[in-house]
Amino acid sequence: MALVAGATRGCGRAIAVELARAGAHVYATGRSSRDHGRSEIDRPETIEGTGDLIAAAGGSGTALRVDHLDVDQVEALIDRIRTERERLDVLVNDIFGGDRYAEWNKPIWQHDLAGGLRMLEMGVHTHLITLARAMPLVLETGAGLVVEMTDGTHEYNQNYRQLVGPYYDLVKANVERIMTGMTVELADTDTTCVAVTPGWIRSEAMLEIYRVTEPTWRDALVAEPGFAISESPAFVARGVAALAADPDRRRFAGQVLTSHGLAVTYGHTDVDGSRPDCWGHMAAGSPEPVDDWR
Repeated sequence: MALVAGATRGCGRAIAVELARAGAHVYATGRSSRDHGRSEIDRPETIEGTGDLIAAAGGSGTALRVDHLDVDQVEALIDRIRTERERLDVLVNDIFGGDRYAEWNKPIWQHDLAGGLRMLEMGVHTHLITLARAMPLVLETGAGLVVEMTDGTHEYNQNYRQLVGPYYDLVKANVERIMTGMTVELADTDTTCVAVTPGWIRSEAMLEIYRVTEPTWRDALVAEPGFAISESPAFVARGVAALAADPDRRRFAGQVLTSHGLAVTYGHTDVDGSRPDCWGHMAAGSPEPVDDWR
């Protein structure tokens, strides 16, 4: 039994599908809905669409509109899971969407304050609220897994992300810190908490930016050669599903795991058969040819 919070699009959607494909019943949550309209992110993907993809993959799932900033809604969600399933084995916190408020190359005194604070709500408060209300059921269930989705390795996030501004930097630093604190608090339990980072994701929005589709993504290399190191959302999703099935996953507690590292550990690939190592490539200075890092 799994809950993927923030599963409307991107990595969260792919993780919900892969966990369901692996046999879990997945509760997938998000704000954008066919019935209630788009969230402030103003994208066309809906949480019901995620439910359709779970079904198409032959999986079992429940797609629900939930605002994870609303404590009452999160409490109702957990109460429903408890009533219907009586357990919660895997919790994936992938809620964000605040990147729309990032302002490039602006120090804190020039950055829009309201947008920055909203980004912190969307990327940090949502995670804390979900953990506060979901963890009792996870701990009642037994040897659970908690995955905090982030952006960047531990080493990368030791440095300040000057280009994307102070608030985005704070969000990603906070997510890893949440995982670190959770690991300490779970030390005497059978539940494992890790952070997981994808590389350069070919999300729905990213594909639109480069005017390509997943099957034609390499056409974007003409304008952006560095896009050769990108990966589909399925790559990290396959890694999370493999981690959830690993009875020895506790050896990773307290670590920031990469999509590439998970693929090497568990032997899977991205949808094109490659294993892109975005963070390794960046750490090495982004050498050519990029395909050597796939």
